[in-house]
Amino acid sequence: MLIADLLIRLSRLESSRRRLLLRSTRLLTMVSATLALLPFKYAIHLGSVPLGEERISIDDCLWAIESVSRRLPWPTACIEKGLVMQRLLRSAGFNALLHYGARQEASKLESHVWVTVDGQAVIGGEEAKSFAAIAIYP
Repeated sequence: MLIADLLIRLSRLESSRRRLLLRSTRLLTMVSATLALLPFKYAIHLGSVPLGEERISIDDCLWAIESVSRRLPWPTACIEKGLVMQRLLRSAGFNALLHYGARQEASKLESHVWVTVDGQAVIGGEEAKSFAAIAIYP
């Protein structure tokens, strides 16, 4: 899709969704850079912000993160999406928990991140079923 087409579609969105889309772009960029430049033990806490009172729905957050991640010029993995989802939801007052899991596949160790609210996965849940949770970050 051409940039002009994207800008037209962006201008047609209601202002709250446009702001959420732009915020998700900024956060995905920040999280991707932080994960690339800083040790994991620092980067993993990007989503752990105090609970806020913004008015954002879980579905709108998921829509924004998935929309942006498909259009970024670099790939985003579950860790980036999960940290951004956790941060957005916590700022909206949801007690979003980031789960970090691992599994052994053949001779390689794989990891995965998913986010839950009230015990329900809101992003990364489908893949999470085959991973053992190692850590949970509030």
